Amino acid sequence: MRQWDLGETPATTASALLGVLTNAMAHLGNSRFDQALLDSVHPVLPAASWSVYRTGPLCEPAIFMSASHGVPDTTRDCWRAYLSGPYRSDRTLLNRAHAAGLNHNNTSSQISHITAQEVPPEHRAKVYEAHGVAERVSIVQPQGEGALFAINFYRHQHQRPFDDVQISAVEHLAPALLAMAHKHLDFWMPDAKAAQFTRLLAKLEAINPRLTPRERQVCAGMLQGLTFDGIACQLGLSVTSVKTYRNRAFARLGIHFRNELFALMLAC
Repeated sequence: MRQWDLGETPATTASALLGVLTNAMAHLGNSRFDQALLDSVHPVLPAASWSVYRTGPLCEPAIFMSASHGVPDTTRDCWRAYLSGPYRSDRTLLNRAHAAGLNHNNTSSQISHITAQEVPPEHRAKVYEAHGVAERVSIVQPQGEGALFAINFYRHQHQRPFDDVQISAVEHLAPALLAMAHKHLDFWMPDAKAAQFTRLLAKLEAINPRLTPRERQVCAGMLQGLTFDGIACQLGLSVTSVKTYRNRAFARLGIHFRNELFALMLAC
């Protein structure tokens, strides 16, 4: 597995590559964007599938977009297989310092390149081998509180391995791809996020009916990967109040840490 920080792209290189994204840009905010993006990058990165998701030990995992090119689309099946077990121990997107517990506050985006042979056995069997995936190159952006936002391109077994030129193209396109992904989600995801928030509230109430509405709202925000500042802004509360509701909710649930909240949700 190779990992490196995202560097500054020379202006001439970026200009030459950005043209491949023109078609995808026209679909920002609509349901065609997922497929248009993958089709657009295919001339410089012949990936058979791609996905954009949030993962990490302290937030609820969520897949935001995915598509396939030239093969049956099994990206959502891969995601369900990932959540069935491999998610809990996945460290393939963490930078080495973070994975070793040396730097939990790293905010630098990185490029990560890994082959199926380097993926842990359960993850490899359930996701990679079961769906014909051979290789992944990812743009990984830390979002705080242990959450990672990842744009992933996958080579399948019938394809030639990604070469250095193709992986370099991902690095050069990374700033534009991150900006486009976030912009698309700004347009496309508010309703989906609201629906997810409602589902989380209902599940928290089922787990412990004694939780107050504010306690459930704060816990749901944490499960969506929001920071205390983000939850405070969303609910119109002070950060101190958010922490107070968090502490009360955790006491009712018999837990002490955010990862225990997420584990409790997964177990139910």
